[in-house]
Amino acid sequence: MSGVLAQRGRREAESRLAGQSGRLAHVRGVVTAAQQFGRHFDAETADCLVAAAWLHDIGYAPSVRRTGFHPLDGAEFVRSAGFGELVASLVAFHTGARVEASERGLEGLSEFSDPPSDVLDALTFCDLTTGSDGAPVSADDRLSDVLARYGPEDPVHRAVDAGREELLAAVRRMRDWL
Repeated sequence: MSGVLAQRGRREAESRLAGQSGRLAHVRGVVTAAQQFGRHFDAETADCLVAAAWLHDIGYAPSVRRTGFHPLDGAEFVRSAGFGELVASLVAFHTGARVEASERGLEGLSEFSDPPSDVLDALTFCDLTTGSDGAPVSADDRLSDVLARYGPEDPVHRAVDAGREELLAAVRRMRDWL
């Protein structure tokens, strides 16, 4: 499945993350996982999901980074690039971003509407079951890897620690769809 938005998302991700081969490998793995969920959504929503999979980490690109909080930076870029509100909101709220924004004292996510929970759960599932190298991994292992990479005082670590149960619940909700 490769709709117009997904194709545009791929071009943006491959261009803007070109110097970050590890990040791009992860993104490609997330896209592969997201394509499995396409049959559960209408064509437009499936295209938005795959586009968001391509773009969920675009906020790490130096050309996009503004606040240093990649979901917000990415969502603002996605919106300004005309990908539409659903793709922007998926990028904004993916994988527990609301909890991390709170840990960072950022309020910028309020500019975005909440995406449908099933589509957000699908993107979160894909992100949490794809390792940093793009290979499939258990969500528990992925979260442990994130916690190991960030010290206990880092907002990423605190957010994962605080939101772990909800993140794992999203993964459980989506497992039955595969």
